[in-house]
Amino acid sequence: MATALITGCSSGFGLATAKLFLAKGWDVIATMRTPDATLFPESDRLTILPLDITSTDSIADVVKKAGTIDLLVNNAGLGAAVPVELTPLTTAQQLMNTNVLGTLSLTQAFLPLMRERKSGVIINVSSSVTTKAMPLIGLYRASKAALNAWSESLAIEVRPFGIRVHVVLPGRSPETKFGENAQAYFGGRDDPDYENLVNEFIQAAGNAHSPVTHEGDVAEAIFAAANDQNTPLYTAAGEDAQQFLTQAQQRSPFLTD
Repeated sequence: MATALITGCSSGFGLATAKLFLAKGWDVIATMRTPDATLFPESDRLTILPLDITSTDSIADVVKKAGTIDLLVNNAGLGAAVPVELTPLTTAQQLMNTNVLGTLSLTQAFLPLMRERKSGVIINVSSSVTTKAMPLIGLYRASKAALNAWSESLAIEVRPFGIRVHVVLPGRSPETKFGENAQAYFGGRDDPDYENLVNEFIQAAGNAHSPVTHEGDVAEAIFAAANDQNTPLYTAAGEDAQQFLTQAQQRSPFLTD
């Protein structure tokens, strides 16, 4: 039976993905900062492990306990909405440490095992905002664009070892805690020069008539990429994400693989 290790499983895309893989008969190693078994149905195919992807010790412990895996889903991430000028350096560093370096560290830790077996799949959950410029998310967007960039290079580098790399691009999802968690890093509403822009952004984000991405869209996209070797490098998950990616591909053919 194939084994998937999925990060960020305490809510949102990670939780939905872990549940889908369990339902499809996979062995699942669900990781999160604070393990909570009540989130999942009981299963002898489920292992829940604590993981902080910004901690080398935590990563080493997970690799030791997980052992051989067939699929690594890098879903854990951090968001922030604040104008570039007003973004604290500490916030920018947190975004890069989590979305870029933490994900990289975990991937590097599992790659030797995959190379030894000459097989494996790595799926990085990025964001559709990397395909379209938007206000207030410049540093978040930069962190996810960096994730895209090293994923593209990695896909070429590990192909001779029988390892596949894919990037899933979710759109806006009101079902997840991503926006809620990002509020801790929200900034600009009290700045007279940026106040209007920030309020317009909030209003647009809450537009109930705009297309959105559902948790299931992302879980299904990840499952499809894991099981189909013909999956392209980039997969948009959600109606809004697909619109963004199609428009971006028309502007930049490199996104088409």
